[in-house]
Amino acid sequence: MKPIRVLIVDDHEIVREGLQILLSEESDFEVVGMAGNSDEALSLTRKHKPDVVLMDVVMPGLDGIETTRRVLAISPATRVLVLTTFSEDQRVRDAIQAGAIGYMLKDVLKPELLGAIRSAAEGKPALHPEAQQFLMRQVTGGEEPLHARLTMREFDILQLIASGKSNKEIALALHLTEGTVKGYVSAIFDKLGVADRTQAALYAVEHKLVRNK
Repeated sequence: MKPIRVLIVDDHEIVREGLQILLSEESDFEVVGMAGNSDEALSLTRKHKPDVVLMDVVMPGLDGIETTRRVLAISPATRVLVLTTFSEDQRVRDAIQAGAIGYMLKDVLKPELLGAIRSAAEGKPALHPEAQQFLMRQVTGGEEPLHARLTMREFDILQLIASGKSNKEIALALHLTEGTVKGYVSAIFDKLGVADRTQAALYAVEHKLVRNK
């Protein structure tokens, strides 16, 4: 299987190097370039046509939002995943409107970031919980549904619960221990205010959270 080819765009060298080291530890990623500004990002996009661009928002010159538009104009098949410290509603809105497939904050844990990059490469949206909450507020007019509180990992597990998977099957599917899955399931029940797997599955179906196969 071909590795996911990633371009890292961030104006801080230490962040670029940290992300490169993190991704180099995974066999399914290949860092094809690193850019500190928009011009470098666009040049490297033309050269490599990466699968995923990790895009900072605030950079000297053109910001990450406008750079996202230009990256996608150069390479429409590339997926842009915003990775930033800023979670303001306006930035989330602008990034999604510019064509970004995901929006993650730099406080995200390593497994969630790797999962987000893999999801982006497959064309699946990847949103930090705070970005999810903003989009839910947009849809609901301000009233936040209970599932907006779920992390990306919890959301994935809820979908597997709704499809009838046991904790053991979920652990195998997501490469987690069964004990870790049990902890996630308990957190999901608490956040949704449900008592068991059946109620959780019904909630997912009622709120149209189950992806079509």
